[in-house]
Amino acid sequence: MTVLPDDGLSLAAEFPDATHEQWQRLVEGVLRKSGKEAVGAAAEDALSTQLQDGLSTRPLYTAATPATAAGSGAPGADGAGLPGFAPYVRGGRAAGNAATGWDVRQRQLHTDPARLNEAVLADLENGVTSLWLAVGRGGVPVSGLARALVGVYLDLAPVTLDAGAEYAQAARELLRLYTEREVSPEDARGSLGADPFGHEARTGEVLDLGPAVSLAREAAESWPGLRALTVDALPYHEAGGSAAEELGLSLATGVAYLRALTESGLSVGAALGQLEFRYAATADQFLTIAKLRAARRLWARVAEASGAPEAGAQRQHAVTSPVMMTRRDPWVNMLRTTVACMAAGVGGADAVTVLPFDHELGLPDAFARRIARNTSTVLLEESHLARVIDPAGGSWYVEQLTSELAHAAWEFFREIEKSGGLSAALRSGLVAGRLSATWAERSKKLAKRREPVTGVSEFPNLDEKLPEREPAPAPLSGGLPRVRRDEAYEALRARSDAHLAATGTRPRIFLAALGTAAAHTARATFAANLFRAGGIEAVHDPVSVDAATAGAAFTASGAAMAVLCSSDALYEEQAAGVAESLRAAGATTVFLAGRPGTAADAVDEYVFAGCDAVAVLSSVLDRMGVS
Repeated sequence: MTVLPDDGLSLAAEFPDATHEQWQRLVEGVLRKSGKEAVGAAAEDALSTQLQDGLSTRPLYTAATPATAAGSGAPGADGAGLPGFAPYVRGGRAAGNAATGWDVRQRQLHTDPARLNEAVLADLENGVTSLWLAVGRGGVPVSGLARALVGVYLDLAPVTLDAGAEYAQAARELLRLYTEREVSPEDARGSLGADPFGHEARTGEVLDLGPAVSLAREAAESWPGLRALTVDALPYHEAGGSAAEELGLSLATGVAYLRALTESGLSVGAALGQLEFRYAATADQFLTIAKLRAARRLWARVAEASGAPEAGAQRQHAVTSPVMMTRRDPWVNMLRTTVACMAAGVGGADAVTVLPFDHELGLPDAFARRIARNTSTVLLEESHLARVIDPAGGSWYVEQLTSELAHAAWEFFREIEKSGGLSAALRSGLVAGRLSATWAERSKKLAKRREPVTGVSEFPNLDEKLPEREPAPAPLSGGLPRVRRDEAYEALRARSDAHLAATGTRPRIFLAALGTAAAHTARATFAANLFRAGGIEAVHDPVSVDAATAGAAFTASGAAMAVLCSSDALYEEQAAGVAESLRAAGATTVFLAGRPGTAADAVDEYVFAGCDAVAVLSSVLDRMGVS
């Protein structure tokens, strides 16, 4: 009889363990075949992907992967602990979201109280478990809050307010409604949404912290289910900040509020209980998971340093990133928000808001809101995503990324504190300058399509008809900018749209494909995709041309420029003759899709993988007279 080992697995018991060095040698061989010489750690580095914040994703993680060294008071990397216990990396509650799932929180932007009430009731009847209401400037008037909440069982549906400068008035009105409708203090749940620093980041307008402190003291004493303050990191994310910058600024905000609350007489534990944190969830699922886990570790370190480690469980609200949402091909946003929602759930967020796919087009319609709320419902009820506590825990990659991100965020937090705290950092320009530099670097990747945006910079559909939506209230402005991944390409597409409206046709470029389909398809597809990203129609008719037929085909296309598409070998044989034929037919510029320097005497410019697509497309539209 065979006796199984303790782990119950004997399939590979007779084989020696593979070593890291053996794997590296295999990588060296693969790289050598591609013409790249690298040995040992250099071979592994060649397969690594650089992330923001000086981080990188390595091709292999094992139990021996070195943890980031702790220093300068930073959160250590000596283990994630257990769910519900410090440092809360694995979740703020021992049961996680397994009992009830995460809170499905819908964002509401209607300014008319009656219409807002209609939308609120529809959402609550169809799966939403809490409300996030824009109140005051950019939302429903404070005086209309009572009408907007008619028919809402306030003891069952938590309410989170987002009232900007009118946070005190909105909070008082909500508390009045609780009292008027005889909701017991124990049953009133949600957030009063006071966030003076977040408002300052959005608008540049400085608000008094006094009313926020008063609300927090009242909530701590009389409303145990309410939190008075929100630490909103979205303004920094929407200004182009990286994950570590978003975390560092949220820490600085939380610490600033913590100081104000404790100076007013609240205990550290009570003050910690008055804060809720809001973060962006993106379609980079692993980074989102690591960010939420790192946020809990960081805040637990703050609570520990403040003398209340037992109160350090961070309450988290995750919102699918507005930065990743696109105006063109908006239906792809459903896929982005699904991945982001999944990452938020896996990362342990307590509440998740999925922005509707038409968020960038105006006020969402009923269908868009339905899809948004059902995204969470499918993940919770059909995929059972919340039934596993911290499903990413134990992944060497996720644990390492969590640790590295926490340390990068902590260093930025220390920099802010050294500058005098968040208030000084906002007013000195430190925050704006740091986020601007980060966005500038990311913009380069977007322009070169190193970070592709499906439906915008990759695979755009020039014939799509966008859904029409009512205009949404103008967002608050005057402080940090709001950026979007699609903004550079959207500006190009807008120029093309204006040209189409004025002339009846889009600007065109002719694809002069040489040789057989096998020879030219890859580069013709690349070129067509590139130029369409700028709203330039790529005419590929006929399928293939030569020096004798290129001129007539170009004239028939109605284009002003042409791009040669084929293999390097055919370029050497035919590029000169075809280019001459195209110029004789009126082509003002002849591009070549391929490596710069190929057939240099025959063509004017090159388009290739990694070129600055935004610069190329903008220049082409300029020369075509498309304003």
